[in-house]
Amino acid sequence: MVQKLYICYTKNTNIMDVQADIRWIHSELDKVKDINLLKAIKNILKYREKVTDTKRISIEQYNKELDQAEADIEAGNYYTTEEARKIASKWGR
Repeated sequence: MVQKLYICYTKNTNIMDVQADIRWIHSELDKVKDINLLKAIKNILKYREKVTDTKRISIEQYNKELDQAEADIEAGNYYTTEEARKIASKWGR
């Protein structure tokens, strides 16, 4: 099952704040021991290379992804809210 994480940001961020954020992220990444969190971060970085603000998926692709998601749910390939909370609680440990 493909998991997606969406991150929202504002474009009015000060350049100095961005550099401070990058340094903080680097230092935090050095501390991460959870392989699932590292995989999620890796997927985020890979995904950003594929999709930019100017490139949108087609309605056909969108519907295909919805159909796949529904098929995954029907096949039992999903986490309950409680399971997702347990997984997320281990991130960064």
